[in-house]
Amino acid sequence: MRPVARTSRLGAAVMVSAFVLAACGGTGDDSGESKIVSAAWGDPQKPLEPANTYETRGGAALDMIFRGLKRYDPKTGQARNCLADSITTTDQRNYTIRLREGWTFSNGEPVTARSFVDAWNFGALSTNQQVASSFFSYIDGYEKVHPATGAPVARTMSGLAVRDDRTFTVRLSQKFSLWPDTLGSWAYFPLPRLFFTDHEQWLKTPIGNGPYQVASYNRGELMRLRTWKGYTGPDKPRNDGIDLRVYTDTHTAYTDLLAGHVDVVHDVPAVDLRNAKKDLGSRFVNQPAGVLVTLGFPMYDPRWAGPDRVDLRRGISMAVNRAVITDRIFHKTRVPATDWTTPVLGSDGGHQPGLCGAGCEYDPSEARKLIAAGGGLPGGQMRITYNADVSTNREWVDAVCNSINNTLGDNHACVGQPVPTFAQYRDRITSRSVSQPFSYAGQMDYPLIQNFLQPNYCTGGAANDTGFHGPRFDDLVDQANAAATPAEAVSRFQEAERVLAQQMPSIPLWYQNGTAGYSHRLSHVSLTPFGVPDYGQISVS
Repeated sequence: MRPVARTSRLGAAVMVSAFVLAACGGTGDDSGESKIVSAAWGDPQKPLEPANTYETRGGAALDMIFRGLKRYDPKTGQARNCLADSITTTDQRNYTIRLREGWTFSNGEPVTARSFVDAWNFGALSTNQQVASSFFSYIDGYEKVHPATGAPVARTMSGLAVRDDRTFTVRLSQKFSLWPDTLGSWAYFPLPRLFFTDHEQWLKTPIGNGPYQVASYNRGELMRLRTWKGYTGPDKPRNDGIDLRVYTDTHTAYTDLLAGHVDVVHDVPAVDLRNAKKDLGSRFVNQPAGVLVTLGFPMYDPRWAGPDRVDLRRGISMAVNRAVITDRIFHKTRVPATDWTTPVLGSDGGHQPGLCGAGCEYDPSEARKLIAAGGGLPGGQMRITYNADVSTNREWVDAVCNSINNTLGDNHACVGQPVPTFAQYRDRITSRSVSQPFSYAGQMDYPLIQNFLQPNYCTGGAANDTGFHGPRFDDLVDQANAAATPAEAVSRFQEAERVLAQQMPSIPLWYQNGTAGYSHRLSHVSLTPFGVPDYGQISVS
């Protein structure tokens, strides 16, 4: 899953019927008029390299600049063929990928099989330090380009081979029946030659093959995206471009929306949710999304991960009154979580309500007993780390701490520990310099139970920020990925999820709806199942 500013690793297994493969994109007109949408945004953690982006701010831009082998339907989340003409296999391990004709990058370079193979090899190579490199870990030869320790002994993965300009093959290290449905993720986007021949220039003005191209990018201020007139995909934008304006405070963005200074605010802050419907009327969007908010524990720190600390972690979870917080703080835009996935998946996709069990139920008396049995709060206090550039975070962190403090009868038992910006926050998390519980909102990369479990909790997972290491969990995930049928795979994944219920490396807090507000001059504003605006379909009057 992708870390969300308001706030995976590879693999997939769910019912095949849940994924209808078709042409990418929807419909749209291109009137040629200068109709630019201004949208509130925030700086990504990393440069906009596809395999180096694992959070929603950078991903929002990449989703407009690029198109991949597959694209996730903006209404249903279903995986649809996009640049892929076909992805075939006879054994669920060896895949042949055939590309559609006619696709080019915005600089005129054709998109070929080499565009994908070179991009994937770059993303996997450990010396390139790409944060989503583990997405390629199921491809044969990954362990040589990205060894667990030491320098790589190869620069390319043996499981990738270019057959001709439109065809390449992939050999996986194990059977993986629904691997194709992961290929709409950012890490798998193709790259032009300029990315490799003049990398610094490409980073200044990224070049992709999607419906928008970068006109300019001033980090910390503004990214100007304009529709690419040469785009041949079926999902041509309804507008002439998107100005992504950097805000360091989402409440300021919301007040700018009301004042007419910005057109779209994604993720309305908690302080403004109470009045959003009155302020915006039908221009307030609130719909279910594939986002789960958790409180993660630094399992790499023995103060939180020692053999006797399971009771402590479970006790903290049971001290949180989720129902009251979601009602009073979030005003029907969150639902108390009872597992580590999201209802958007449905039962066929692996969501099982209540799988967390009593550990996710509010029980102050039992919470006090468990926290005491687990040795008490390390140092007598816990500090929840969060990024302060989203005002919603402070609201809910304070509410969680109040609930814990009330349970323990100590107003100082839990406090918030803000980090100024999302980029700084993510840097601290990924460098494992955080020694206290931390907020984590994960947005699905694709609508599969695997995406909520493997990236976040498998050893070496791309988003395993807690540092959780569970051999039994890892084994069950491997079994699920290699399962013969989708139903068997879902069952194995749910067994793995029960390991999380036993160990509690993180606390499920709530399922998060996607929210947005937009100005009078816009229409056709909607959120995808991933909880972000479908920018290309926004019309400007």
